[in-house]
Amino acid sequence: MRTTPALVASDRSHLWHPFTQQRGWCEEEAVVVDHAEGTNLYDTDGNAYIDGVSSLWCNVHGHRHPAIDAAVQAQLGRVAHSTMLGLSHQPAIELAERLLAVAPSGLSRVFYSDSGSTSVEIALKIAFQWWAQRCETQRTGFICLENAYHGDTIGAVSVGGIQLFHSLYHPLLFDAWRARAGDAEHLSQLLAAHCEHVAAVIVEPLVQGAAGMLMQPDGYLRRVRQLCDQHSVLLICDEVATGLGRTGRMFACDHENVTPDLLCVGKGLTGGYLPLAATLTTERLYEGFLGEFNQFRTFFHGHTYTGNPLACAAGIATLDTFESERTLQLLQPKIKLLARQLEHRVATLPAVVEVRQRGLMVGIQLVERPPGDRIGHQVTLAARRRGAIIRPLGDVIVLMPPLAISEADLQRLVAITASAIADVTSTRVRSAA
Repeated sequence: MRTTPALVASDRSHLWHPFTQQRGWCEEEAVVVDHAEGTNLYDTDGNAYIDGVSSLWCNVHGHRHPAIDAAVQAQLGRVAHSTMLGLSHQPAIELAERLLAVAPSGLSRVFYSDSGSTSVEIALKIAFQWWAQRCETQRTGFICLENAYHGDTIGAVSVGGIQLFHSLYHPLLFDAWRARAGDAEHLSQLLAAHCEHVAAVIVEPLVQGAAGMLMQPDGYLRRVRQLCDQHSVLLICDEVATGLGRTGRMFACDHENVTPDLLCVGKGLTGGYLPLAATLTTERLYEGFLGEFNQFRTFFHGHTYTGNPLACAAGIATLDTFESERTLQLLQPKIKLLARQLEHRVATLPAVVEVRQRGLMVGIQLVERPPGDRIGHQVTLAARRRGAIIRPLGDVIVLMPPLAISEADLQRLVAITASAIADVTSTRVRSAA
């Protein structure tokens, strides 16, 4: 066993953690991750934790997967990074080909970036510029969904709808129309009123993740596609969270046989190894940027680490592993097992209002409490003491384990979560009494 007082002290002196109130962070016991194996994380004191949120929804096949490790190591022996401005390289070419082969039919081009937020920024800018180059310069607006979350950069926040995250930055943002999620009629009304000024509709298909795992009704995504076609508006599907098997299919769009005009992919693209994202488009959009140099139809956007070879090598190995380990096929019984376990162990708890699940994406809605109680956070601390890392979204407990999790660990994750909820909420009830 190794103690970590010096590391923890240095963290508290120098680091600023994302989505974290630092005052609270510095008052709590810190977990410093030392290494990982499979679907477990280990801290510097030797304690093991089930990675119940896939290291923020991105780990797919487990940590230290031998095939992905080997792919990255092999690429290190060739070149770690080379710009794609005026150059290309084999891993980027191969990954693009492989990714398009499993993406919804009709997508034909891949533009790489380095995070989900930037993949969304790219989609927004492509949509905007594509219409401008068709001399429809009035199409500058976007329709998004209420409670949407597409990332934390300015464009992505502009089409977001979570007040807690986004309202403070309103003076920096461009305006967008917001449709009620799951309400196709409301979207139809917005399009009828504003379609001549709309560049694109952007949605998280099937599941709004950061909003608390809010589920859309069956057929809604298909209807959104139909409405976009009817009103000659582009459709952007943000599958940063829902893509790469999370909903039980490779992409959420596959459930309703929908092909968007632009598809955003990130998180699990490299199996959770390295930062990489991609924006996939149709040939129609790509061709809208072709022209002579002096026409300035170039898409003037790029990143230093666009298509990083190490990340692309990890991405290729991730897709290889989907095939070699039959990940999607073996996932189906796990999804059913998870549903049964949640029904029997979690949904019956007095403090649980609702359990929402799609694939291995789960939101457990707790009884609403004053924000200062931080019930969701207290549940995650209780789960940590029991050997699992989970995360809250307010009073919603999120479970999103790696697709490779064993059935035994899946059951243990649910059991730990149920015990943590029961412990924290019963304590609060006794305290209130």
